[in-house]
Amino acid sequence: MNDKELHDWAIAISTRISDEWALKIDFKEDAILLQQILYKCFLASPQEMQNLIGTGVIEENHFEK
Repeated sequence: MNDKELHDWAIAISTRISDEWALKIDFKEDAILLQQILYKCFLASPQEMQNLIGTGVIEENHFEK
């Protein structure tokens, strides 16, 4: 995975998780913080992030839609 792909997947997965967080409606600023933290974690641990691709968290063909 090149740097652009890593960035794109990190954004997509962190956004998906923070968007689907049940308390997002009541805590919008916290949802933004959650997305930012997840993004940084995924960039720091690309293999862990890649483990989520093709699961119920995010589809393997996410960017083909």
